[in-house]
Amino acid sequence: MPVISKMYFMTAICFLVAGILVGLHMSMTRDFAPTGAHAHINLLGWVTMSIFGTFHALNPRGAETRLAKVQYYVYTGGVLMMTPALYLLLTGTPSAEPVVAGSSLVVFAGVLMFAAIIFRARGSLGEAGAAPRAAS
Repeated sequence: MPVISKMYFMTAICFLVAGILVGLHMSMTRDFAPTGAHAHINLLGWVTMSIFGTFHALNPRGAETRLAKVQYYVYTGGVLMMTPALYLLLTGTPSAEPVVAGSSLVVFAGVLMFAAIIFRARGSLGEAGAAPRAAS
């Protein structure tokens, strides 16, 4: 498995733990104001990063590129900045809004970089463990 896949899976599991902790805190305090942050932690952290890791595991040739490494750090950094700021914003800290806005743009840049990775790999999809294309 490519190193970048392992990095994504290790980061994703950390976000899953964080998402569960936020969910438990909301349940125990009966304060559901940070529900949006809880959802973002789980979807952008756990789910999306798991998908990124799986894509790279199935397409190892592209996983070793500089773009893949830069995309990991851009996307992960954006999510790491955005989710706690969103939690603070939703629980009554309006001064966190600029951080949420700026880091959301960083996350979006990471998504666009991943789109570039997918489109670069389209010629090699079907290789290295992916299902072969059906004959027409």
